[in-house]
Amino acid sequence: MALPDSMYDTGLTPPAGEPPVRNPQLDRTGLRRVFGRFTTGVTVVTTGGSAPHGMTANSFTSVSLSPPLVLICVLREAAMHEAVLEHKYFAVSVLSADQEDLARYFADRHRPRGIQQFDLVDWFPGRCSGSPLVAGALAWLECSLTATYDGGDHSIFLGEVLDVGLRDTEDALLFYNGVFHGLHPTGV
Repeated sequence: MALPDSMYDTGLTPPAGEPPVRNPQLDRTGLRRVFGRFTTGVTVVTTGGSAPHGMTANSFTSVSLSPPLVLICVLREAAMHEAVLEHKYFAVSVLSADQEDLARYFADRHRPRGIQQFDLVDWFPGRCSGSPLVAGALAWLECSLTATYDGGDHSIFLGEVLDVGLRDTEDALLFYNGVFHGLHPTGV
């Protein structure tokens, strides 16, 4: 299906061999709206060590099966950024449809810091990293930090998967257009 001209004709097509030019009307609000049209799963990323920390994230993806690698993207100004760099391990808990409250809790910048932020959360320590894993999550992964890449105002953390687990349910928590949604697939 071809896109209508108005979808991609910006009048900024560079001549052959010239670098592309960014649309001068591109702004943060518009970009966030466009990014919001991509449905993502919702995770809680955690790290242990001397100052355990957690945060809600939807910037998570698998990278490779051999070796087993995943990536997360973390804002450089976020407390999680320094926590991952210091601890060198992180865990990812993939949230189920009934864990929206946890997603909101770990997105709240006013929650307690350190281990106290886990006082109201049912969790258990990962056996490889000690990072908190959210009980009741659809799945979880423990990872060791293998590389860090520049991602603008974020860092891209590449992690080698050390251990995994999953639960017998498929009801996933999704994020679309700024709103949480539950995915409740029917049997195949």
